[in-house]
Amino acid sequence: MASAAVIGGGPAGSMAARLLAGRFDVTVLESRETSGRPVQCTGLITEESVRMSGIRPDILNTVYGAKVHFPGGGTMSVRSDRPKGVLVDRYDFDTRMAEAARDAGAVYRYSERYTGAEFFPDKVSVSSSRGRLAADLLIGADGHTSSVLRDAGCPAPRFVRGIQVDIKHRMEDQEIMELRVGSVAPGSFSWEIPFGDHTRVGLCTRWSAGPPSDHLNRLLVKAGLDGKEIISKVSGKIPIGGVERTFGDRMMLIGDAAGQIKPVSGGGIYPMLKAAPYLASAAFRAVDEGDFSSKKLSAYEKGWKREIGRELKRGCTMVKTYRKMSDEDLDRMFRAADTPEMRSILNDIDLDAPSKVVLKMLKRPALALRLAPAVVRAVI
Repeated sequence: MASAAVIGGGPAGSMAARLLAGRFDVTVLESRETSGRPVQCTGLITEESVRMSGIRPDILNTVYGAKVHFPGGGTMSVRSDRPKGVLVDRYDFDTRMAEAARDAGAVYRYSERYTGAEFFPDKVSVSSSRGRLAADLLIGADGHTSSVLRDAGCPAPRFVRGIQVDIKHRMEDQEIMELRVGSVAPGSFSWEIPFGDHTRVGLCTRWSAGPPSDHLNRLLVKAGLDGKEIISKVSGKIPIGGVERTFGDRMMLIGDAAGQIKPVSGGGIYPMLKAAPYLASAAFRAVDEGDFSSKKLSAYEKGWKREIGRELKRGCTMVKTYRKMSDEDLDRMFRAADTPEMRSILNDIDLDAPSKVVLKMLKRPALALRLAPAVVRAVI
């Protein structure tokens, strides 16, 4: 049987390992002591992502909409009868993903750090903190600062930085998250998400805006949460805009390592789950034909980009346009968009495909004309 070394025991590595385990002897190397620690995610994913994951994580809360705060004090609330997202405990989610992969036959080696790989015509030799492992295929699922990506000779992606705290505070409406746009979170946005008796508060910033911790205190003051007890704090970075290539000779990348991130929200679970079946399909064809070359494995990238590439590209365009908008531009946008028609469109927003909202607006000439001046003023 062919063998595969998967670097990273998070959701991406576990999904890849689970799918490959039927045709490969799969070994997962994870540098940490367990999957899912530390938690560096809001925990907000869509019901479709839960379905595709193939597991049943504990659902901590369900969100039906959002209240968006604009710099000048304007607010726009959107709400749907259908859930926009569910809140999961990411440690529980990641742990269950790993358990499913082990049930499928994958072997996990925790506290074992990947240190490099050498590629040969007939195998890849993987080095770790405990020695060497020979495999037919190497899967890089080792996150935003992927060492496998580095060893493949691909340039690192661009990043945004984020920080998040859990605060001892109960939001009044447990079905609505609150978002803030503008200079409160330069180049990105902030969030306040209800988790019962505590609230998850965070923000992301473009890299040039400096450490997000510099902006956190101002956000807490603006949200009326300064002085509240902070239960936990995490920070990290998110790759935005993709990577140059997600495959090579005897190698494929998935998840954050592959830059498979929704540009608008920074979420990675949905794109990764969409990409994983194409990774498995390319790997199975490579086994059948005895060919693990870059040419053969390129089918993986062609497949996942055909599935979600257009949406990710549109998301990048949306983010680039947003980053050019000042607080004044955003307030103009709010005044132009604060209509029943616009709220009706936003009520149907899909967190996994936000560009569909833009397409709906473009199909309504009167609404598009109202919004055009604010957008044009920002980008020229």
